[in-house]
Amino acid sequence: MAVLVTGAAGFIGMHVCRRLIARGERVIGVDNLNEYYSVQLKRDRLAEIGEEGFEFLLCDFADHEALDAALAGRDFDRIIHLGAQAGVRYSLTNPRAYVRSNLAGHLNVMEVARARETRHMVYASSSSVYGGNTDFPFRVEDRVDRPVSLYAATKKADELMSESYAHLYRLPMTGLRFFTVYGPWGRPDMAMWIFAEKILAGEPIPVFNHGEMRRDFTYIDDIVTGVVAALDHPPADDGAEKTGGSIGPHALYNIGNNRAEELMHMIDVLENALGRKAVRDLQPIQPGDVPATAADIAAIERDLGFRPTTSIEEGVPRFVEWYRAYHGV
Repeated sequence: MAVLVTGAAGFIGMHVCRRLIARGERVIGVDNLNEYYSVQLKRDRLAEIGEEGFEFLLCDFADHEALDAALAGRDFDRIIHLGAQAGVRYSLTNPRAYVRSNLAGHLNVMEVARARETRHMVYASSSSVYGGNTDFPFRVEDRVDRPVSLYAATKKADELMSESYAHLYRLPMTGLRFFTVYGPWGRPDMAMWIFAEKILAGEPIPVFNHGEMRRDFTYIDDIVTGVVAALDHPPADDGAEKTGGSIGPHALYNIGNNRAEELMHMIDVLENALGRKAVRDLQPIQPGDVPATAADIAAIERDLGFRPTTSIEEGVPRFVEWYRAYHGV
């Protein structure tokens, strides 16, 4: 049986597809190739996945009729739902895109899982759900009812909808709260890509909150290892309390590097990898941003054996090597 992966042309989605195929899985990928960032980059990611063991369906999963039609006659028994409208700042000016993709779209994928009686649905949540939380590191048990962006609110809503489906339909589900993922084939709207582009062009880089920022930068290979481990361990429907508090077959995990790095240190590492110094334009914190994130990964380590192995001193040069090769700079 195949695995259905939504957001297959996305950053994490592409790498997950490749890992699954490498271990002998057949993958059905869904993506609408929207224009939030470069469509060509998304097409290049799909080309990198290749055709062996992979079928790509151009489809907007927020359109339930189109999704059902695209999947008709195709067999799969597990779902990794990574597709979403990403980005905190974009949600300030384009809120309806988040309601459509992250709320209606998440519901549509859950309906597919219910109708197909899938063995397990793993879905992407976000560290953004912690909002204004000031307790560090962030624990899955912490309150997440104070979002500071609509993006965060939609991701928390996804968790709540998933809990209801796990309860009503005994559908095994696992939500993963990702922490600042980076690496080759990354997203152009994220800091590491923006900084690399501007440093190479000799332009100032925007450093928010005057550099007083910390992020749990997590390398893509570590993230994929955690996603696949989650897929292979569906929560049991045994009435026991799961990580995240559910007594249904629904678990929630932080998935991060377990080390909050100073933003200024990340810039230092990036400068060294690029061989150039940055012009740092210190700016106030932006609406919707939080000054620090840090993941407590004790639960995912205990339950799934997940342990990140890539420091930013290793991961950033790998990103830079790919970035230079991809852009020919």
